[in-house]
Amino acid sequence: MRILVIGATGPTGQQIVEQGLAQGHEVTALVRNPDKFEMQHNSLQIVKGDILDPASLDAVQQQDAVISSLGTKKISLESVTLFSEGTKKLLQAMKRHSVKRLICITGLGAGDSKGHGGLLYDKLILPLILKRIYDDKDRQEAEIRQSNLDWVIVRPGILTNDPAKGNYRVLTDLTGVTAGKISRADVAAFVLQQLTSDRYLNQTPLICY
Repeated sequence: MRILVIGATGPTGQQIVEQGLAQGHEVTALVRNPDKFEMQHNSLQIVKGDILDPASLDAVQQQDAVISSLGTKKISLESVTLFSEGTKKLLQAMKRHSVKRLICITGLGAGDSKGHGGLLYDKLILPLILKRIYDDKDRQEAEIRQSNLDWVIVRPGILTNDPAKGNYRVLTDLTGVTAGKISRADVAAFVLQQLTSDRYLNQTPLICY
């Protein structure tokens, strides 16, 4: 498939690009600074752009699907709008170019996954450190839900850089669940599966060990 990856320079995004290329996909990476993206491959195209720039998002043209692994390195105590505003522009571009499949990574604490991260995460980390980011991820998810795209919102547990295990839980009913860790490599593998599977279409699976 032809895939546009947004957030390709992040650690999860890099895993998605690497595994996608290994699976034979044609990957376009939309990156703000191509000089910092050192990966090279015959099936990889690197496009300079920004999700907040509508012109950049014409990169979705002729793609079969979009994977968003959008992230931010900044912890903010002020209002965050990157996720919702960027996703709104992305959805408009996908509609403009008739691209239907979107796989978007948000995280543990978005939507109804809030309260399922364990005591430390739920009572301290999320409300005190990540609140502004996850307020915007809630808005991001709402934008996607309101679209008529073929979407899957993937919510990973606590991310690690460990090797893939290939064995993890995929949860859509969170009753009684406390989510654990998940490696970025396993997240990437699951995300890429959703390109051709309708098992979790228009759902918000939480994945963790």
